[in-house]
Amino acid sequence: MKVLYVDQTGQLGGGELSLLDVIKNSTEDSEIALFSDGPFRQALEAIPVPVHLLSLGRVSEIRREARLLSVLRGGPALLKLRSQLAQLAARFDVLYANSQKAFLVSALARRRDQILVWHLRDMLTADHFSPFLRRVAVFAGNLSATAVIANSEATRESFIQAGGNPTKAVVVYNGIDPAPFDGVQESEVEAVRKALGLQDKYVVGCFGRITSWKAQHVVIESLMALPDTHAIIVGEALFGETAYSEKLQALVHSLGIQDRVHFLGFRRDIPLLMKLADVVIHSSTAPEPFGRVLVEAMLAGTPVIATRAGGALEIIGDGETGLLVTPGSVQELSAAVTKLKNDPEFACRLALAGRQRATAVFSVNAMIESIHSVLSTAHA
Repeated sequence: MKVLYVDQTGQLGGGELSLLDVIKNSTEDSEIALFSDGPFRQALEAIPVPVHLLSLGRVSEIRREARLLSVLRGGPALLKLRSQLAQLAARFDVLYANSQKAFLVSALARRRDQILVWHLRDMLTADHFSPFLRRVAVFAGNLSATAVIANSEATRESFIQAGGNPTKAVVVYNGIDPAPFDGVQESEVEAVRKALGLQDKYVVGCFGRITSWKAQHVVIESLMALPDTHAIIVGEALFGETAYSEKLQALVHSLGIQDRVHFLGFRRDIPLLMKLADVVIHSSTAPEPFGRVLVEAMLAGTPVIATRAGGALEIIGDGETGLLVTPGSVQELSAAVTKLKNDPEFACRLALAGRQRATAVFSVNAMIESIHSVLSTAHA
């Protein structure tokens, strides 16, 4: 079975990291098409897997909040991209779309008899997409997708609530390899602490794309009630979201806590930084489709705090494997950090239980077996 994976971005987000593990462990004859270049391409070529770069053109201007007019303006570029992908996809049995934009182009490009798998990694809700794009996505999913793989029950439910066919949708949790976290040495952690000036400091970590719905501003504001606590903000703004990143910088200056907030940008040493943190915070104000950062932190042996919504509810048992707070509540977040800071034994129990759950439920092997089962069923 020959599989062509399709992704819209060359950046290394959670969906791309997950797809890397899928491709690394694939027994199929695989190649991948990307609509933009970046570090994801380099990681793929290191596997190695053949990578084909196709140009988005003005399709890149179609944002999640897009309405009909925006799509029409990108129409000529969309047709060109569709033609390029159709020509490339002709010799493959399966198209495997790893994002919504990749799926919509794949739905236009597929042969009538070609298997099309949509790996849905986004919540199809008003928090994330315009009504027009949700209708288009669900219509295309019902009409063209052979199977829809959702990365959580919350994501699957959002597809169904938006009008998606429930018989096409199956949940496959992201699997994450614990080896990179197990390989971090304490001496490495201490060296980075020293380099960042964080020796003997209590550190909260916030990991992920810099964007308003990830709500890094809530973490920053919580520091006002957390004296002597530092925050590391790991990640960068993508997809034209630099305005929010600039607002975060301005917020830090307005609060006068420049010495306690450390913007580290895009980093590859995530396991090390997660072990460095005393707590990892997932502060999204909109429901998170899955919550890869949470599982990674749990594998690092670091206690986690997340907002009470979306996929996080399927990862964390409140008070058992982490703490849950109301989305957007600065007061609840600061109280949760204070609880962990003042009770290190409780924090340690949460971290141990979290790691046990992460290794048991969110393994790479379980993810790969489930995806292979979907492909085998679709190909039968």
